Amino acid sequence: MIELGNIHKSFEGREVLKGIDALFHEGKTNLIIGQSGSGKTVLMKNIVGLYTPDSGKILYDGRDFVQMSKKEKVLLRREMGMIFQSAALFDSISVLENVKFPLDMFSDMNEADRIQRAKFCLQRVNLQGAEDKFPGELSGGMQKRVAIARAIALNPRYLFCDEPNSGLDPQTSLLIDELIHDITTEYSITTIINTHDMNSVMGIGEHIIFISEGKKEWQGCKDDILTSTNEKLNSFIFASDLFRKVKVAAMQ
Repeated sequence: MIELGNIHKSFEGREVLKGIDALFHEGKTNLIIGQSGSGKTVLMKNIVGLYTPDSGKILYDGRDFVQMSKKEKVLLRREMGMIFQSAALFDSISVLENVKFPLDMFSDMNEADRIQRAKFCLQRVNLQGAEDKFPGELSGGMQKRVAIARAIALNPRYLFCDEPNSGLDPQTSLLIDELIHDITTEYSITTIINTHDMNSVMGIGEHIIFISEGKKEWQGCKDDILTSTNEKLNSFIFASDLFRKVKVAAMQ
């Protein structure tokens, strides 16, 4: 579980995050949604330690990340997995070596065990047989699956996904969503996903927070969205004719 308490963050005198409180649940897909410029990316960067909040608390199962020493933060980061908007794979090394990379950096396993673990993670994302390929030989969806395999290599307690469906077709996006959701549930990971993909919201949004102009405007699950009376949320979610029709149907 990750808990945020009254998070504030400013840049050059402009307040971007304005006292955000949030709770992200273990074993759930927790989504952060909002318009471009709403502050959701800045919030994610504060949670993982790329930024330091001006004030407030970030508690990882009761441990305050903000108050930790540099050494303590390094140790905590070993409990985190990251999936970036671009797969962020190393083009010059094989798929297997990409997945094994965090094990080489942070684990005490011997080489044989690291290879075995990397192969297991590739099998978990249905990429067995792709070990010797290079990222450039893979489709965008396959690259994202390699990124997921790498993110879970160290058995993380916390998984962070920044727009994981960016650049993917709808069918592949659905597969990536289902894979992230299944892994989250299977390993009881606290997963946080930054997304503007409404298909993801309605598909795997077990716990959602909506941010607008640096403030948390709403929280709930995917089912709550259809009956929400929050005007800002409705304006964001139902901007398309498709989702307006879905809401109308749900209210009838």
